[in-house]
Amino acid sequence: MKIIFLVSGGIGKSVAATAVCKAIKTQYPKSELVVLTGYPAVFERNPYINYIYGFNNISYFYPQHIEGKDAKLFLHDPYNETDFIYQRGHLIKVWCEMFGIKYNGEMPELYITGQEQAVYGVWFQSPKPLLVIQPSGGTPNKDGSPYSWPRDMPHAVAQKVVNTFAADYNVIHIRRQDQMPLQNVYPVQADFRPLVVLLMMSEKRLLIDSFAQHAAAALRLPSVVCWVANVPTQFGYDMHTNIMANTPTLAPDYRNSGFSKYNIAGQASEFPYNNDAEIFDADRIIEALRGDKKQAEEESKKKRRN
Repeated sequence: MKIIFLVSGGIGKSVAATAVCKAIKTQYPKSELVVLTGYPAVFERNPYINYIYGFNNISYFYPQHIEGKDAKLFLHDPYNETDFIYQRGHLIKVWCEMFGIKYNGEMPELYITGQEQAVYGVWFQSPKPLLVIQPSGGTPNKDGSPYSWPRDMPHAVAQKVVNTFAADYNVIHIRRQDQMPLQNVYPVQADFRPLVVLLMMSEKRLLIDSFAQHAAAALRLPSVVCWVANVPTQFGYDMHTNIMANTPTLAPDYRNSGFSKYNIAGQASEFPYNNDAEIFDADRIIEALRGDKKQAEEESKKKRRN
């Protein structure tokens, strides 16, 4: 039997989908798992997958995998599920249960070869330990704005963190050209698998809810992850130190909200603070990076309750 698994959306969602692949193969060990994705590089070398297709390369897909075949089609998007919209479980759990797959706590997994580590590792060699920061993520905003307040880390907060650690670490900033630059960092824009090697080489990581926090979880690398609109119980991982944004200081404007509280692109009319400085306490993030995970999480929970 073939199982055809369609993974739409961004690269972080594809990393999370590797956990679903493992759950599918656990329940159907004799099946051939076929993955359709916008990010084939995420699934390379994955032992649970038999075929990987990018959306722009599906030549002869129908006769090879559909016509006359015994196949299950897992094509639906978990983002449209009731349990996902009401935040009744982690994305991976909702995704599995949507297809009738038993969820056993599977985590994302990435498979990087030793040769990849050797080749890409040369790019990031450093006399000082590496601190990787990804303060912005997602696809480019349609209005051209380099900052999305529900998703990204405020620029001043990110810069304060960088300034604190720059003397002792080489701070590597994962950044596209359309995203806000930081000082005292080494900006990096690279393909997915070299960036995974960068994470593997890093000593500390400060991330947001974007692909790098999923990849760090797949590599079992505890990181500090900052959250504004999304929540770690739905998209995150317990291994990370998850720091929630402070409670909004203004009444949110929901007139443009749909199936989520805020538009993740960062609509200005929905901004529920007086200014960006109210979103996070930079000192709390710095303490978390220094290693006091328990204290940072307790402070985060206390802020969220108040």
